[in-house]
Amino acid sequence: MNSKIFVMAAGIIASLVTSAGAQTVGDWVLGKYQGGAYWFPGVVESIGKGTVTVRYDDGERETLGKKAVRPYDWMIGMKVECNFKGAGEWYSGKIASLAGEKIGIAYDDGDKEKTKTGRCRSK
Repeated sequence: MNSKIFVMAAGIIASLVTSAGAQTVGDWVLGKYQGGAYWFPGVVESIGKGTVTVRYDDGERETLGKKAVRPYDWMIGMKVECNFKGAGEWYSGKIASLAGEKIGIAYDDGDKEKTKTGRCRSK
């Protein structure tokens, strides 16, 4: 009995690990825009041989190598930088709330903002 439970648990864990790295059209992902240091959220539009085309939440599109794309993993409490009020200045803070593309940020300087994920990035 215990061996059956172990085998079933191992199969579930293996399927989760395998699917975590797989990208399919429509997946919400993080991509390294223009090979920079930051990860930006977007959706997989297409997959080629060794490439992934991402439509970022801010509307930009880019085709990247698969190593420059990872599963979307933002969660409440995570450190990010956001373009405060869309004015072009990036400030660090923590995610206070998430609801699809709507994100609440508690900035390190005490300011708070509800914005769109397309105005934020992570390292």
